[in-house]
Amino acid sequence: MRTMESEVSLPSSSTARRVSTLNRNDKAYHVVLAQQFEPGEIEQLCCLADMIRAISSSRQGTQFLVTLLNHRRAMLYFIQPSTRTFLSFSSSCQVLGMRYNSVRDRSTSSEVKGEAEDDTIRVLSQYFDLIIMRHPQEGFAEHVANMLNQSTRPIPVINGGSGKDQHPTQALLDIYTLFRSFSGTQESLIERRYLQNPFAGKTVAFVGDLQRGRTVRSLTYLLCKYPGIRLLFVSPPELQIGDDMLEYVNRNQIEFEVCDDLRSRVGECDAIYMTRLQDEHDLAGESKKIDYYKFSLTSDLASSFKHNLAILHPLPRRHELDTKLDTLPQAKYWDQVRNGMWMRAALIASIFNVDIAIRDHYHAYYSY
Repeated sequence: MRTMESEVSLPSSSTARRVSTLNRNDKAYHVVLAQQFEPGEIEQLCCLADMIRAISSSRQGTQFLVTLLNHRRAMLYFIQPSTRTFLSFSSSCQVLGMRYNSVRDRSTSSEVKGEAEDDTIRVLSQYFDLIIMRHPQEGFAEHVANMLNQSTRPIPVINGGSGKDQHPTQALLDIYTLFRSFSGTQESLIERRYLQNPFAGKTVAFVGDLQRGRTVRSLTYLLCKYPGIRLLFVSPPELQIGDDMLEYVNRNQIEFEVCDDLRSRVGECDAIYMTRLQDEHDLAGESKKIDYYKFSLTSDLASSFKHNLAILHPLPRRHELDTKLDTLPQAKYWDQVRNGMWMRAALIASIFNVDIAIRDHYHAYYSY
């Protein structure tokens, strides 16, 4: 068992400086790092996502939402494979009336003629009001945000996944899913206003390829902002989460444990966050030597599940998550997918300052 240090962690000056260049008016302008979001901001985004969800349930509400950003345009610059994140962002843009275009393959851009990628981004910034990007290089989204801050036409950048580094919007939709799951209801949480810390006394297990899992890193950053949570990192020794993350968890006085067998720990968990083997990062097929069975959630373990267990998976999955679990009430990974659309719509609305209009509309027509 790893124990907690006695000192409360404060943001490092380096991280604080990075966040200050990404935020404007005390909220995220560029969305690049999970560390940009504090509990109050997270909870406001969750409430805003619930409001958008409720408003969109009617024709009148849908027509209102699509007027909010129909004067804006987004570029989805996704040069790394994606299904859910790409479709989630494109759907979010449509919810708010924002038109979008996409680049999904460098071979269709002038980069094949030798154009520098920075120049490609500068060109895109002249046509669009928002760039949402997925890129294989760690830190590239932050580089682009800083570059555009210094340009003649600065526009916001959203990181849709950067190498093995971070995936902040996935972390936000994941924590939104956990908020809804731990509340004991899948109904709107707006009126609760998140008065209590829903993670106090909860055990959340991250399982699988944690060393190369950017979703795990980003969600860990967010969960460490909630005192009283307990984290389990369950993985093969070769794929354990990095020491930098364990140091971060320890600095924040969060109880945690590193172990290598999911099957013996299932009954302790209030949430299990499954991940696949990310062998696309292998150099010489080294992952093929790993027995992934101990890190798989199978139907024979269902009898050990807590009644209110939440099973999450960022998808795609392979054999680590049994399809026989799909219809159980504990399976929240399909909710995750839909929650991503609402959370990303909330995030875009916040960046472009139409969140106030959404809140006013909700309280005028949907609050009882």
